[in-house]
Amino acid sequence: MRTLGAVLAGGRSRRFGSDKALAMLGGRTLLDHATAALGRHCDAVVVVGRGEIADWPRADMGPLGGIAGALIHAAERGFDQLLTVPVDCVRLPPDLRARLKPAPAFLDRQPVIGLWPVASLAPLQAMLEDESDLAVRAFARRIGARAVAIDLAPPNINSTDDLARLAGEAGWSTREHPLP
Repeated sequence: MRTLGAVLAGGRSRRFGSDKALAMLGGRTLLDHATAALGRHCDAVVVVGRGEIADWPRADMGPLGGIAGALIHAAERGFDQLLTVPVDCVRLPPDLRARLKPAPAFLDRQPVIGLWPVASLAPLQAMLEDESDLAVRAFARRIGARAVAIDLAPPNINSTDDLARLAGEAGWSTREHPLP
């Protein structure tokens, strides 16, 4: 099965206060960290919500809009499944894809991290057109996705304090260039 990885980077970063994707951690942007972490698990990686691939049907639909845009891209290019992560996901378990197989499945503590079959595009598009419940968990229920528990919780960075805390735990800098 061919797996496309998608970093969901189209949010407004309201809680963070600036463009979270471009925030620095250890001399690299969060977007760079997320792309590298995801790349180990996929045949190819794309960024959604930043020009390369647009959210569907439009911006500001939350993570489901990004997932839909990525599923469309995956279907057009012959991928069987999609592995999604948020832009602030700087590390992933080494066996993530194996834990999420078979699709559909998602991490119970961070449902945006999920393995979605390309065949789930039609039900997702119907949800987005209806706009009644745009939660990732609602989509997961609709397609019968499994919630997978893991010991390692990937970071969830919603504020500059969260970023500073993660940097301190990892011994990284939040400046453009790491401190000596």
